[in-house]
Amino acid sequence: MDITSKTVAIVTGGASGLGAATVKALREKGAHVTIFDMNQDLGAAYAAEVGANFLRVDVANATEVAEAVATVAAPAGLHITVNCAGIGPAAKTVSRGEAHPPEMFAKTIGVNLIGSFNVASQAATWMAKNDPITADGGRGVIINTASVAAYEGQIGQVAYAASKGGIVGMTLPMARDLAQIGIRVASIAPGLFLTPLLESLPEEVQTSLGQQVPFPSRLGAPAEYAKLVCHIVDNDMINGETVRLDGAIRMAPR
Repeated sequence: MDITSKTVAIVTGGASGLGAATVKALREKGAHVTIFDMNQDLGAAYAAEVGANFLRVDVANATEVAEAVATVAAPAGLHITVNCAGIGPAAKTVSRGEAHPPEMFAKTIGVNLIGSFNVASQAATWMAKNDPITADGGRGVIINTASVAAYEGQIGQVAYAASKGGIVGMTLPMARDLAQIGIRVASIAPGLFLTPLLESLPEEVQTSLGQQVPFPSRLGAPAEYAKLVCHIVDNDMINGETVRLDGAIRMAPR
């Protein structure tokens, strides 16, 4: 699917990190992009900087999501949705004799997994109304963000790994559900990327983490994630797949 000046896209978590890089890449190709994010100030400022639109949306709130997606899609359709919104709190299953806080587990699943589902399912209802825009009858593309933690969750990542594992598990059946109406679904599983969380760490810690990556031995750049998003959109045969983007890293227990 070509990205043109008629393409309409939503990027959740688009105010920073992987999402912000994706917003920039899509805008550079001419797409009309709306950022969904909880950070009003950062989201509005970044949208103004790159020529995007901004809506404050809690992806875990199904009603908010439905209203926001409709606001974007009703005027001219919706063609691309990229789910980057997510949280990553850390807690062991049992720590100092106390069980993992159940509300923390539920919130992580709610934002990362249910939030991605809420946006994807609502996006698909609008994409289904599009006239075909590819020779194969394609109407849209949905890209979710998993993580290498889905496969190699580390100590303290039980909630995060479960949420990202759910995204991997959701990818193929969602692609199968939507195949007959020409909507593709794929996921990206990033490894260690220079997102705001890692940017807050001392430079020597960032370097040490990057050295764990076999090649290239560095942290990934958000722009590299965005390049893969654009390639998935462009390559109509990528469907129902989760693509690792990790420099061949396999995470150790801690």
